[in-house]
Amino acid sequence: MQTGLPQDFVRLMHEHYDAATADALCHALDATEPDVSIRLNPRKLSADEVLACRPDLEPVPWCPNAFFLPARPAFTFDPLLHAGAYYVQEAASMAIASLITKAFPVPSPLLALDLCAAPGGKSTLVQSLLPDGSLLVSNEPVPKRAQVLRENMQKWMMGQPEEAPRCIVTQKYPHEFGALTGRADLLLTDVPCSGEGMFRKDEAARQEWSLENVAKCQQRQRDILSDIWHVLKPGGLLIYSTCTFNRYEDEDNARWICRELGGELLMERHFLPGRDRGEGFYVAAIKAPGGGEEQGAGGEGSPLSPQSLDSILKSLAPCPLPLAPSPADTSPRIELSYDEALQYLRREALRVEAPRGPVTLCYRGLVLGPGKGVGSRINNLYPEAWRIRTTYTTPFSLLGTD
Repeated sequence: MQTGLPQDFVRLMHEHYDAATADALCHALDATEPDVSIRLNPRKLSADEVLACRPDLEPVPWCPNAFFLPARPAFTFDPLLHAGAYYVQEAASMAIASLITKAFPVPSPLLALDLCAAPGGKSTLVQSLLPDGSLLVSNEPVPKRAQVLRENMQKWMMGQPEEAPRCIVTQKYPHEFGALTGRADLLLTDVPCSGEGMFRKDEAARQEWSLENVAKCQQRQRDILSDIWHVLKPGGLLIYSTCTFNRYEDEDNARWICRELGGELLMERHFLPGRDRGEGFYVAAIKAPGGGEEQGAGGEGSPLSPQSLDSILKSLAPCPLPLAPSPADTSPRIELSYDEALQYLRREALRVEAPRGPVTLCYRGLVLGPGKGVGSRINNLYPEAWRIRTTYTTPFSLLGTD
């Protein structure tokens, strides 16, 4: 089979899958375009509201409030995206939603740790699924990536009610989570991998791939899992995932977790382009030993009470990236048009009437950020690091522009 893919990769796929599946996978990676998909923030935007404006959207079967788009629009110019109303996420990676909802059918507060969270796709998904009163620790050890994660989490949570699940962004390596030993109900490890799922999007991923790198990634993944397994409480759930297709980093590692760390494999699934919609993704749900059906969250079988939540937050200090905001803002709200919203997001001057003092700028009722009214205009206080930097515009909004 002639292909621009690494030949060792093609041979490996034919070793791991039947010929028809392997050929379909390689053809899809080499000759087709990836699907575009989004996931709504259910605390800000309902599926019914979106479908009323966009009947061309197709639901993602394995994740609620998620849709395939017919083409990739200019997301940068949609104020709704900046307001955290939805997140652009690869569809296959949303499969963790069904695993989490099946594992935690009773809506009691949970403690969740997303170990490799940047840029925020799985953390925003988990925050939407967790019951009120829960705590999500979104972690990324690399500072620049952690800043992107914090921005995405802040936008996602901005304007949510105070009782919504809280989130703290941390910059730690797996061995630095000793304070959470035996306390986490849910642990997500979307571990660094050889990146086969990026072959359709990134030529560099093809160039950097090798059998030697696959072996190094497999060992690195095992080292990460060994260092972080201790945070799971008895009966807690590990979601192990990669964006690869080879069994060494996927099925073999899932079985290694069960054999060496004592986990119980509940289910696993591979998403393969050419067979499934979405990019490369492998996910396994693995249960830690022990625990009972009535066990609560927060450690020692007790609910995640305000006291235990405060204890957890203190145990993670000092944290260079503070708790993402969720309390409601009581300052006057100023509704912006589409063009005015883009001006605000570019951090340009706003000639909009407003009461003097702090105001909250909104688009379609959703919070974009702060400003300060000075009479006939509003001082733009949108964070400099978040602003849209291009002056070029291709108008787009998921619900239609004004």
